[in-house]
Amino acid sequence: MSRIRVANAPCSWGVLEFDLDGQASGGERVLSEMAATGFVGTELGDWGFLPTEPPALKTMLDRHGLGMVGAFVPVALRDPAAHEPGAEAAVKVARLLAAVAEAPFVVLADDNGKVPERTANAGRIKPAQGLSDAEWTVFAAGANRVAAAVRKETGLRTVFHHHCAGFVETPAEVATLLDRTDPDLVGLCLDMGHYAFGGGNPMEALERYGDRIRHIHFKDCEPTVAARSRAENWDYFTSVGKGVFCELGLGSVPFPAILKTLQQRGFDGWVVVEQDVLPGMGTPLESARRNREYLARIGL
Repeated sequence: MSRIRVANAPCSWGVLEFDLDGQASGGERVLSEMAATGFVGTELGDWGFLPTEPPALKTMLDRHGLGMVGAFVPVALRDPAAHEPGAEAAVKVARLLAAVAEAPFVVLADDNGKVPERTANAGRIKPAQGLSDAEWTVFAAGANRVAAAVRKETGLRTVFHHHCAGFVETPAEVATLLDRTDPDLVGLCLDMGHYAFGGGNPMEALERYGDRIRHIHFKDCEPTVAARSRAENWDYFTSVGKGVFCELGLGSVPFPAILKTLQQRGFDGWVVVEQDVLPGMGTPLESARRNREYLARIGL
């Protein structure tokens, strides 16, 4: 029987790697509200949002009864010049994670939202807008290099987070990345909402990639908003602002079936909820409570 634990992430309180409008709450309040709504783990958030010294971070986590499950590390992997500093940044994060938790993940990603064509066409990417064969070689080599450095220096594992508005968005791009990277080094962080908005079926991904999936993000995708985004040519940030990533259970992602599959497979990792809280949805606290209540209703 699986032992799935449920975490949330600071991005659900507005702590984002992107410069979006809005003011995030401080770390103490975010962790307090996370724990109060029934979550038992957190990701790190942007570097510096939570303490970056292990004793202070561990004290804060313990005060709220939360485990540390991982940290998002964006690297512009298409650019070979970004590989060394990217590996250094990932190792810095990994050392902090390793000092405060057992077996957290470095969640590696492209430096999403920085390439205008990809950002403008998120949710409707065409093959011609993707990486060339030579660029894929560089990209995959960078992912392997970062993951190898993290493992050598800290022993931690790395998972890659496919993400809309980056170079690994569509199902075909996810497949290419996994084909070209070392499965012993680079696992997959399957994000249900990003996979759906990127044109895929999360259940099919779950079946296809099996043990390569080592970390999971529960994010939903609102199909009507996604369709409008494609029809009206919204960019990624407009789509997010219009609510393409809705609260759990309000979109197209079949979470009950996904949970059943995970439980049948004995998955014993973390499920991390991510929710972009938008005007009209109330506070992050209220949204987090609704998301946790939804998961409880489906048996998690």
